[in-house]
Formats: sequence, C-alpha cells, structure tokens
Amino acid sequence: MSEFNISQKKVSDLQKKYEVKTNERELKNFLKSFAFLVLALMSVYHFYASGFGTIREILHRGIHISFVVGLVFIFYSWRKIDHSKKNFNTPFIDIILSILVVISALYLPLLPPEVLAPRVGNPENIDIIMGSFLIVLTLEAARRSIGFTLPFICVLFILFAIFGPYFPGALKHGGASWVGFVNHIYLTNQGIYGIAVGVMAQYVFLFILFGVLATRIGLGQLFIDLAMVIAGKYSGGPAKVAIFSSAFLGTISGSSIANTVTTGSLTIPAMKKVGYPPHFSGAVEATASTGGQITPPILGAAAFIMVEYLEVPLRDILAAALIPALLHYFGIFIMVHLEAKKLGLRGLTDEEVPKFLSVVKDNWLSLAPLILLVYLILIGRTPDYAAVISIIACILIGFVKKTNRLTIKDLVQCLSQGAKNTLAVGAAAAAIGIIVGVVTLTGVGFRLGYVVIQTAGDIGGFFLNFIPFGLLNIEDLTLFFSLLLIAFSCIFMGTGVPTTATYIILVAVAAPALTQLNIEPIVSHFFVFYYGVLADITPPVALAAYAAAGIAGSNPFKTGNTAFKLGIAKALVPFVFVYSPSLLLVAQGFDIYIFFQTLISAMIGIGLIGISFSGYWLKNVPISQRWYLGVNSLFFIAPMH
Repeated sequence: MSEFNISQKKVSDLQKKYEVKTNERELKNFLKSFAFLVLALMSVYHFYASGFGTIREILHRGIHISFVVGLVFIFYSWRKIDHSKKNFNTPFIDIILSILVVISALYLPLLPPEVLAPRVGNPENIDIIMGSFLIVLTLEAARRSIGFTLPFICVLFILFAIFGPYFPGALKHGGASWVGFVNHIYLTNQGIYGIAVGVMAQYVFLFILFGVLATRIGLGQLFIDLAMVIAGKYSGGPAKVAIFSSAFLGTISGSSIANTVTTGSLTIPAMKKVGYPPHFSGAVEATASTGGQITPPILGAAAFIMVEYLEVPLRDILAAALIPALLHYFGIFIMVHLEAKKLGLRGLTDEEVPKFLSVVKDNWLSLAPLILLVYLILIGRTPDYAAVISIIACILIGFVKKTNRLTIKDLVQCLSQGAKNTLAVGAAAAAIGIIVGVVTLTGVGFRLGYVVIQTAGDIGGFFLNFIPFGLLNIEDLTLFFSLLLIAFSCIFMGTGVPTTATYIILVAVAAPALTQLNIEPIVSHFFVFYYGVLADITPPVALAAYAAAGIAGSNPFKTGNTAFKLGIAKALVPFVFVYSPSLLLVAQGFDIYIFFQTLISAMIGIGLIGISFSGYWLKNVPISQRWYLGVNSLFFIAPMH
C-alpha cells in the first residue's frame, strides 16, 4: 500500500510543513555546508567521547553546550520566519552571538582544575562576565528553539533566587546577589554544567543518533509494516495500525512530535480514507505517539535522567515503565475499537496489507540493533556503551543490507541529522540547569512540597466532614489531594516544554512533596514524569495534537480535546501505581498477587471508561448509563490492597 511506504523525503517534507516549530531557518550556500559539517563533527565527537574518550566531565559538558547552544543561533532566528518569502539569511549578529556562546561555554572547562577550584565561591570579574553571557544566551537559545514558556519559567526562578526576602510565608529565603547567583549557576556543577546537560551529552545524544540511523536502515518501515500485518485487517484498521506503529517507533524515538509527524504522515490519511473523522484521526496518532515518551527503552530520554537521580540500573527503570505503558496503549485501543464499531468502519483489504514474509525478508536485519540495544541494557551494560555498540551495528547492517542500503554520504547525513535533532532539547537542558541551580541554591523544592501538603491537608479537612462512617481519614485525603494538586501542576508546567526538560523541572519542584508523603522515589518520579508527558496532548498547548491536526486538516483544539480523552488512561494510571506500587514491578514490596489484582482491575476500569467516553458497547449507550459506567470505572481503577 503506497501511502504506508516510508519515503525519507516525504517524511522530511511533512515534518517541515506540520511539525510545531518556532523560527527555524533553512540555511543557504556556504553557511549551510559549514553547519552540515559542524553537525556531523558534533556526532563524531559525542560518539568518540561517550564510547572511547577519557575527557574531563566538565570539559565534555562545556563542549556539548558550545555545540548545541552555538548552533541554535545559526539555525534559529530571533523571531518567526515567513518561509514563503525564502528569506533565510543568518544575520552577522547571530554569528557573533554563536561565537560568544562557544567562548563562554569553554572558558570555564578549559581552566586548569588548580586555577578553577579557588574561584568557586570567590569568582573573579571575568568569571562573572562569562557566566552572565552564558546564562543570558542560554535563555535566548531556549526561547528561539522551543518557545517562550521555558525561558519565562527560568526568569521567574531567577527572580525568586534574587528577591527571596520579599516572598511570603514558606517561600521566603535569604536571597542571593547576582554575583552569588552566577557563582552557583556557572562555577559549580549544580547549574548549567549540571546533571541535565551531563545526561544529554553522555547518553541522550547517542540514543537520538541511534534512532535516526535505525530508522534510516529500515526499522521505521518494519514497524509500520508489522503494525499493518497485526492490526490492519480489523475494523478501523488504520487507527489500530497507528497505535501499534507509534508504540513500536516510540521505542527508538525521543520526541512525541517527531513520532507524530513520522507515522502520522502515513496513518492519518489512511484513517480518513476508511471513514474516521479528521479530528479523531489526528487525535489517535497524537495520543499513540505521545505514548512513545513512556515506552521503553528510551522514555523520551527521561530514563537516563532517572538513572542519575535514583542511582538504579537502567533495566529497573525500563521494567517499571513497561506495564503502565501497555495500559496506556490498551486504553487507546479500546476507544479506537469502539469508535470503529460505532461508525461501522472497515479494515484494510488483503491488497492493502503487506505480506508477512515479504516484510520480514525486506527488513528483518534492521531489527537486530534494537534487540542488541535492549539485550545489552538488560545484562547490565551502561546506557552509553549499549548505544555505541548499537550505533556500530546500525552502520554495519546498513552497509550490507540490500534494501535501505547505507552509503558514506547517507551516513554523514544521518550524523548531521542526528545532531540537529538534539539542538532544541539540548538548549532546553542547559536552561533547565538554571532552574535546578535555583532549587539547590534556595531549597525551594522542599518549600513548595510543604505548601502543597499544607494546602492538600486543608482541602482534605474540609471534605472529611462529608465522608460517612469514617471510611477515610485525614491522611488518606491529604495524600489524594496532594497527588491531584501535583498532577495539575505537572500538566501546567509541561505545556510547551520538551519531555526531558519537563521531567527535570518536575523532579526538582514537585517530587519533594511526594517524598514528604513517604512515597517511594521511583514511584514519585514516574508520577511526575507521566503528568509532564500528558501536557503534549492537553489543550491549550497540546503540541503533538496540533502537529497531528496539521496533517489531518482538523481543528487543533478539537483534536487536542479528543486526544486527551483517548489518553485518559495515562492520566489515571499514575494514581494506580502510587496506591499499588507493585504495578511498577521493581518497587519495594512487590507482590505478584497484588500485581495481577491491580492489573486486571485497572484494565476493567479502563474498558469501562472507554465505553463511557465513546458511548458504544454492542450498541449505542444512553447518556445516563455512560455517566454510571464512568463513575463506577473509578472504583476498578482505584486498586484494593
């Protein structure tokens, strides 16, 4: 079926047309060639440094920042571009700013350790100047590449750090001078050179590069074809293909938007063809693609941040993520199936579905690098080692495959594209370092945790008066309303911010509240992570849904609302594993009986929600019965233990 064949040019053109962008330039002439070579060199450097090099940690992070933030000023304009006018010139001032980024990012790491150490806490004027340059330029790079939201949050945190004495109640603190602020953010490993940039430089870059190479050698096409073989012939087949293909692609994709435009360029037209409404077609693809952010082994790169924060093996993180991700896709599948039955939609014909043997024959080799990657992680190898070996496997297989054969030119293009795909999230990670630095400087995480718990306790005390027979106590209500407040805060904080950046913010400012409620760290981290990801399909800033709406030709807000409805399981599952941590498999006190009880109960509850939202079960369901099923579904989702 021609519309399900991945053409790299077709996907690239659709990404340019529909992907949510800010102000990216399309470079021309010498600057285009220069940037292409720098991007390829960036990939080569990271591959060497993570796989074979012995570069000092701060120098490695400084080189990463100089590449990422410096290139943002080359590729992104300070304002949105009218692409119809073909005006893509990079002004000289942006080249100057790019050079300033490189100088300020490398100045500190290139200082000898014996010179740098005495300056921490007692910076010289040149240190403050360089640090100020890097902080301001990092914020501007983030604004250009991902929009206004994250830099605005950063500025609020900076103001909080400096004007601490003027804040009320628990938020009041001693404050910091600009010199003290720059010292902490620039000269220590608690700020811009902190854990966010470190994980990006050491792990995430390699996995993004792996995803580009794996897709290039045919893994993306294999996922699409396998999804069609599995689900294409059933009622509403293209929508189910979208679910399976997006789930598969999510294993190697670090971006819900990239996943949406890649598979959506193929599945959305097919869904519309068999009769799904445009807004529903876009919503299915957006919701399924956002699920890629919670699907092992990459989790939108957040898995590697969790490894650093929680100090547990990556395989434990992947095991914990598995069942909740499957529940998310189960919820989408139920609603898609019911909608197809309700509308009487057909599946794909035999002619439209590829033959399994030909699918395997054409692209089976492209699956080997992913299997190798997962195997290396499961046996306990470090993520960077697993990624390096898997990248080598992609290259070797690409050179020997008959289909999707890789040439030297293709390899260099993949190296360049992989590096380019890291620019926006890399700039965001550097900006996130400012927020994390403010949190460690002021202790705001525990202060906000205290405020959340106090507020939740007050709300719980009010509702306690209406609870009969003492069924719940104040501790139960405080926990529930704390989770509710944190969930809303996470969705709000995640609007318009990349997954990895969202997670780091939320861990810094929301997870401490859950810790104070004696929730196990891995459970609290997954809770805030899930609700941060949910922002991609939650209006008014549902970036993945808006990208899908562009392809579907539907109303973006209506598509976003439908996507949120389809992803309701993702909104409820975090409450399930907070109350029953056994669902995460590796949480403390895992009990196989409680696990199966919770899993079966959650699946029944998600099924009832699907019936309630779709209004169909064998026949149309009256509105009163839909409300009844919706309310009762919550009793199944709330696990008993």
